[in-house]
Amino acid sequence: MLRAMGTLPACGTKKSRGAALLWRRAILIAVFLATNPVTSAQSNPSGRPLESETHRFRVFFTPMKSQTFDVPYHPLTSQQSLRWFTTTTMDPANLVGEIFQSALGTAPNRPQEYGPHWAGFADRYGINVTRSVTGNAIEAGASLILREDPRYFRMPERPFKARVGNVVRLAFAARGGSGGLGPAYGRYMTIFGDSFLSNTWRVHSEANAHDALLRTSEGFGGVLAGNAFEEFWPDIEKLIVHKHF
Repeated sequence: MLRAMGTLPACGTKKSRGAALLWRRAILIAVFLATNPVTSAQSNPSGRPLESETHRFRVFFTPMKSQTFDVPYHPLTSQQSLRWFTTTTMDPANLVGEIFQSALGTAPNRPQEYGPHWAGFADRYGINVTRSVTGNAIEAGASLILREDPRYFRMPERPFKARVGNVVRLAFAARGGSGGLGPAYGRYMTIFGDSFLSNTWRVHSEANAHDALLRTSEGFGGVLAGNAFEEFWPDIEKLIVHKHF
């Protein structure tokens, strides 16, 4: 019994180191994505930042506007790909979702290695955020290479049934360079790859193929939920504003 108890801290240490390593990898991927827009910027002999460069830096952290199918399509640029990564990762709705998911795991103490306390909640939240960062970085990079657009495109003028169909369709499809729809290979690589990759830093009880496949299904479920939010939330927001004002 004592021997078993003595092994838990070591396991936790290994997983914490694994999580820290994944954070570093995510940062490196983000830096890689930023390389293209930075190197393509105009030179500045004076050494002082140009106003346009400062503005562009702010834009990377400004949420992108909602996209629709009823306007001419423009492919995603490398700068916009980086902006999609930063804003999607830091989006308040995404962070709140990670808190909710971590709380759901802490209440029933699942997995048990973390414990049903605040420290366990923090560990679960760190794992979930790490997975979100690496997943978004992988999808942004893969989509850029494959020339796929990871953004969601709304259909606000279409009937409700068609809009629900659009939510489901764009969970598994993405627009290409010409604007047409095709399989979202970058998203498939992200969800499947990240689900199994996370086994390297998760506790033993959930670091297996079965749990990885469950996380894969949860990943597609999360995409569906995010698509539904993007499709219908602007309409709900308008109704709320209209009622109060």
